[in-house]
Amino acid sequence: MKTYQDLLDVGESDTKRLDFVRQIISEYKASEIYQEGNIAFEYSRHRNTTINRYQKLLYTMSGREVPDNFSANWKMASNFFFRFITQEVQYLLGNGISWAEESTKSKVGDSFDTDLQKLCKSALIGGVAFGFWNFDHLETFDICEFAPLYDEENGALMAGVRFWQLAADKPLRATLYETDGLTEYIWRSGENGMILKPKRAYVIKYRTTEADGMEIYDFENYPTFPIVPLWGNSNHQSELIGLREQIDCYDLIKSGFANDLDDASQIYWVIQNAGGMGDIDLAKFIERMKTVKAAVVESDGAKAEAHTIDVPYNARQALLDRISSDLYRDAMALDTAEIAGGAVTATQIRAAYEPLNSKTDDFEYCVHDFLDEILRLAGIENEKPTFTRSMLLNKGDEIDGVLKSAQYLDPEYVTRKLLTIQGDGDMADDMIKMMQADELDRFDLGNSDQPEEEQSGEEPEAEEQE
Repeated sequence: MKTYQDLLDVGESDTKRLDFVRQIISEYKASEIYQEGNIAFEYSRHRNTTINRYQKLLYTMSGREVPDNFSANWKMASNFFFRFITQEVQYLLGNGISWAEESTKSKVGDSFDTDLQKLCKSALIGGVAFGFWNFDHLETFDICEFAPLYDEENGALMAGVRFWQLAADKPLRATLYETDGLTEYIWRSGENGMILKPKRAYVIKYRTTEADGMEIYDFENYPTFPIVPLWGNSNHQSELIGLREQIDCYDLIKSGFANDLDDASQIYWVIQNAGGMGDIDLAKFIERMKTVKAAVVESDGAKAEAHTIDVPYNARQALLDRISSDLYRDAMALDTAEIAGGAVTATQIRAAYEPLNSKTDDFEYCVHDFLDEILRLAGIENEKPTFTRSMLLNKGDEIDGVLKSAQYLDPEYVTRKLLTIQGDGDMADDMIKMMQADELDRFDLGNSDQPEEEQSGEEPEAEEQE
């Protein structure tokens, strides 16, 4: 595994750096973390690599294995992994980020919430993802396209190579990111590698004049390395670890069940008192049954009986249900089937959410550490982002709880809370403005009932008495 110190040892020679970047890519693709990340992304795309490679076999009289190309071979992949990842990310980020300062949102870019969701999904799937702060917006690199170079002494990310290639016969592109700039490389098919763009600083400053038009007047780098790792959990590993075997077991049993049902749907025939019939006669008998749905058994006293096979169901279904339940428990995910009943209380719903809450808490610490570094790169200080989690709740119980405590709370808070429960949180500001306007109207109306002299704030003059 290459480290940052290995990059420093290469020096500034363009030829050596070119070879070094290619070595980084080759070694990284052979590493365990890259291989596991590739598999995890396949599972997240609803592709079970284990079952896709599964081949049913037959054995000859001599014990030799041959592919079974005759019986059914359904390969059905479940979507557990994508469901778990999506649920956790949307639970934490579904309502976006709440910034303490309104100006922060414009500083980090309009697409920051979307980019962060994409980055979080990649981090949970691969175990880590990388966010590149590119002047005024966030760019995301997943574990299958970015080879990190960590410092041997403190473990900090100090450099890295982003690489991509559309196909084996297409050019390989790579960008080496360092603290003092980035360099772009390319390897075309049948050619040696070359520098596509020499090293340049991360921030390019432009200015426009009437005489010269637009011109570059300065280059600038960030105070620290502008790519920040976002870990998917405190274990620094893919969420697929520990779940893959259970998902494989579920998919194999489900597919095997379908195969047995397919094979059992065929009717087989037992012909009695027809010992003289050979394989050819039996084949002709089956062919005639399939074509004209009738056949004549020529042997004296022979008769044919049709039979079907009943596939065992209960045991397999019980095991599938057990594995599904275990997957939700081990993934600390929410199984909505448990709270789908109409009479479920808010307490039961909150209890069902508790494992997901604990898991998301662990991930939220990782997200906060990532955001602290990104905001520092963006020059934003003293900003503490917060998240509002999305929960399925019993609205009646929630509304009753808010109304019972309304007398002790600020009216504006009560209004926002009730509208949020009803799913109309975006209308809170407009509703509060209308309420405030109504209050002002009532106050003005109360003043208008007073005598005109009192409204003006002057005391009426005393009448002269004779």
